[in-house]
Amino acid sequence: MVRVGIAGVGFMGVTHFKAYQQVEGAHVKALFTRDPKKLAGDWSNVRGNFGGAGGQQDLSGVTRYQELDALLADPEIDLLDLCLPSHLHRDIAIRALEAGKHVLVEKPIALTVADADAMIAAAERTGRLLMVAQVLRFWPEFAAIKDLMDGGEYGALRGAHFKRVIARPDWSGDNWFADPSKTGGAVVDLHIHDTDFIQYLFGRPAAVWSTGSVSQSGQVDYLVTEYQYPGRNICVSAQSGAVAMKGIEFEHGFDVYFDRGMLKHNSSTTPELELYTEDGEKQAVAPRITDAFVEQLRTAIGGVASGQLPEAIAAHSAGNSLATVLAEAESVRTGQPVSLA
Repeated sequence: MVRVGIAGVGFMGVTHFKAYQQVEGAHVKALFTRDPKKLAGDWSNVRGNFGGAGGQQDLSGVTRYQELDALLADPEIDLLDLCLPSHLHRDIAIRALEAGKHVLVEKPIALTVADADAMIAAAERTGRLLMVAQVLRFWPEFAAIKDLMDGGEYGALRGAHFKRVIARPDWSGDNWFADPSKTGGAVVDLHIHDTDFIQYLFGRPAAVWSTGSVSQSGQVDYLVTEYQYPGRNICVSAQSGAVAMKGIEFEHGFDVYFDRGMLKHNSSTTPELELYTEDGEKQAVAPRITDAFVEQLRTAIGGVASGQLPEAIAAHSAGNSLATVLAEAESVRTGQPVSLA
């Protein structure tokens, strides 16, 4: 049994807590929050841009800490699930690794490449696993793209175009999402989902060329990127930003073109995954994965249990994704493609 300590009881902390209940071999042993109401199991005010509120939780049998140091010092914790604001990831992850814990950190891995590198170096130095919860790799409709690519039934993938937009988030504790110094802005906090997934499918691009808009605070808040893969005969793009209105707080989707089929999904307009084939037929596709968070955490628990780092959530891959989105923001500001070679 892998004993889990969750640091942070916000939207992601609550989401992970609930998902662990469905993961065989996992036991949430402890959690940390400074909020007395949350420590008592009242999570009714926790919300995000999809799903419902946190509700009331029975925390009997769960050790509850109001100080992070106490959680990090708990000898009965095997895996720290780090769901605190992004600007805290580096220091807390390194402290946890040095305390002998394996670490799963919510995306993004960090806000700078230097911080990500320091975290990866600490994992190597301590011999602990450092994993990053880039959940889109496990999202049922998105994972189906990888399944069709690997299966080859519909031929080679020729083009893939992704979309992700949200309304400006106002639901985080202390409204920390409104502070780019804590989130990295829309590029690092939101757009990294699709950039990471694109790298999961195709590997790291040779270059990125992005256009977008920059807010008054100097943050790129909306962008469209072309990912360049010379010699691969593929066309890949993604658009993301915090530009939607409250009526559509969250929307993501894609159009993916194979030689003999097209896969289409949009969480707002085409929520059912659709496959169009060369004979003119359309069929609904039942994804292999049913719950992205459960599958992601199952992967992490399996890694800790086996002592083997799962490639799908490996920190070095998440670090590459961070470097790529930062290059995209640079491309928006300079108007030029940015090489990743």
